[in-house]
Amino acid sequence: MQYKVIQRILGLLIMVFSLTMLPPVLVGWVMGDPQLAPFFDGFLLTLLVGFLLWLPVHRERRDLRLRDGFLIAVLFWTTLSAAGAVPFLLEDQLDLSAADAFFETVSGFTTTGATVLVGIDSLPRSLNFYRMELHWLGGMGIIVLAVAILPMLGVGGMQLYRAETPGPIKDAKLTPRITETAKLLWYVYLALTLLCVLAYRIAGMSWFDAVCHAFSVLSTGGFSTHDSSMAYFDSSAIDYISILFMLLAGMNFSLHFVVWSRRKPGLYWRDSEFRAYISVIVLLTLTAFALLLGFHTITDPEQAFRYALFHVTSVMTSTGLVVTDHSAWPNLLPTLLIFSSFVGGCAGSTGGGIKVIRFLLLMKQGIREVTLLPHPTAHLHIKINGEPVSEQIVKSIWGFFAMYIAVFTVFMLGLIAAGADQVTAFSAVAATLNNMGVGLGDVSSNFAGLNDFSKWWLSLAMLMGRLELFTVLVLLTPAFWRR
Repeated sequence: MQYKVIQRILGLLIMVFSLTMLPPVLVGWVMGDPQLAPFFDGFLLTLLVGFLLWLPVHRERRDLRLRDGFLIAVLFWTTLSAAGAVPFLLEDQLDLSAADAFFETVSGFTTTGATVLVGIDSLPRSLNFYRMELHWLGGMGIIVLAVAILPMLGVGGMQLYRAETPGPIKDAKLTPRITETAKLLWYVYLALTLLCVLAYRIAGMSWFDAVCHAFSVLSTGGFSTHDSSMAYFDSSAIDYISILFMLLAGMNFSLHFVVWSRRKPGLYWRDSEFRAYISVIVLLTLTAFALLLGFHTITDPEQAFRYALFHVTSVMTSTGLVVTDHSAWPNLLPTLLIFSSFVGGCAGSTGGGIKVIRFLLLMKQGIREVTLLPHPTAHLHIKINGEPVSEQIVKSIWGFFAMYIAVFTVFMLGLIAAGADQVTAFSAVAATLNNMGVGLGDVSSNFAGLNDFSKWWLSLAMLMGRLELFTVLVLLTPAFWRR
């Protein structure tokens, strides 16, 4: 393990992150916030810590190994979450504990969207913008951003990229150089963000709300500048714009780039994961629509369809924005929505969850096993996009799924031991481990009522969900540390 190289990279990245505390200062100054000191102090403190880490080892120049990449990814997300919590701790209006501040920051960075804040409408504009900025940076992965814009690191970026990017088939690169790949992904991300901002503005949002909610939607984050989330705007146009961009954010960004560069929209439908993704959303939307009308929860067909489509898309893509309180819907629907968050978005998207590609491969493997029962000597291949998938990938997905269930169980039992009821515990762990943010029971509105242990516990769940379990779990194995 190359600890000095790791320390150098971590110091550099922390110094770069300190700059993210300056845009909220500008926003607050323009919009007349009286108190900007928390961001100035946070910037100076974070910059100093990063500098002190970097200075003693700034001459270290060696290539990273894959193991180093895993350690950096975990240390970076943990350290940055701690550094990002400083403005929340220094803001007198909030009076947050360390557990609250860390939870809110982790929720922002991991694009979970679970919040402990109440009275969001009255927060300083600088602080609301900062929350959205955390979402946006965490959305595509701030480590990928660092690899794209920090060639002076002098390290092998692919090790960081593999440790950070989600999905089971993630070694494919758009270009031979990883820095160029990361840049291309960010160009797509930035272009979609700008389009979303303009669409929201045309639909009637203020520039501030348009920028903030575009950050939230494209990162599939779920923070809002209002306590009532998207219900505040009461606009069908804004709802449909949100649905469109949540759908786009839940798709593979590499697929977006390929489609746009070749100018062939039909390539979307040729992708097996995309077809499965859309099929699940359509099926769940029709189910929710029928139940809302059947139980007379909503009597207007257009509104019932819009609310059903919005909430299905929001929860499945792990965005977590809402237009109404779906916990008051017929009992089947909130539970169905929670389960859809386990499926999540596509690999290579900003969405959370287990990922559509994994569920697709699990289903194909299940179908193959059933087919083999009457024909045990048959040779059947599992295919994605017409190409056979290696048995090693199928085995690894079964391993991931088994570990996911085990980790979920441990987190749920821990939350119950801390005093939560079963519904609250199940939905809170689903909301955090899937980076979705919307819960039921005591966390249907926010997570402020949980005790400090539960907030620390769920913060760990959010980090593990963002890094897809194995990036964290591998650090707990003796083999990882063995020379």
